[in-house]
Amino acid sequence: MIKVMMHGCNGAMGQVISGIIEESESAVMAAGIDFKDDGHNPYPVFKNLEDCNVDVDVIIDFSSSKATDRLLSYVAEKQIPLVLCTTGLSEEQLKKVEETSKKTAILRSANMSLGVNVLLKLVNTAAKVLADADFDIDIVEKHHKLKVDAPSGTALALADAVNEALHNEYEYVYDRSQRRIRRPKKEIGISAVRGGTIVGQHDVIFAGQDEVIEFHHTAYSKAIFGKGAVSAAIYLAGKPAGMYDMSDVIG
Repeated sequence: MIKVMMHGCNGAMGQVISGIIEESESAVMAAGIDFKDDGHNPYPVFKNLEDCNVDVDVIIDFSSSKATDRLLSYVAEKQIPLVLCTTGLSEEQLKKVEETSKKTAILRSANMSLGVNVLLKLVNTAAKVLADADFDIDIVEKHHKLKVDAPSGTALALADAVNEALHNEYEYVYDRSQRRIRRPKKEIGISAVRGGTIVGQHDVIFAGQDEVIEFHHTAYSKAIFGKGAVSAAIYLAGKPAGMYDMSDVIG
């Protein structure tokens, strides 16, 4: 059985993942980390990483970017594989992720769902054909009102998948309100909506002359992300140092 530590165990995703692992035949929740705890979890919960005295095989992180630096230092020192699901990381933190992956295995994905990772491949393929045919490209993402970072990590990953197909020549535009010019050819518009209880919606729009092609993904519950994270953790346990993503798990 793979022994898992849940970093951010009392958050919404932490609780979803706890429930999934409770029913798993391949993994067990050995410990949790959260600064708030009322004792309701069936596993030990520690307020600080340094206080944890339980041996684990892998850590799943669904917390806050404010806690990422400390977590990366911890897994580097202990050489524990990490499934890093927290979004909204700064450029400096992303560099630290890369550095840490030289010491332990890190799997980072902007979105843990199987469907979104298939979508990344689809929009990459579509961009190779449609951009040359003068299709404009926009991405619209929608999430619940409690999500604090924008645009979502998934929206940026979709933009990167498109841009990779276009030799990374396109500029990302997040706000057109101050511009009074015709849309340049080489740009990808990215818009964010925050409201209600929307779990997650992403649209990649290819708008051409007299026709529009849209790729749409809707998440109806957080369980799809939790299942992906648990599959990633089981895959990553015991792997050598390096950077991994969901394509490795799917493969």
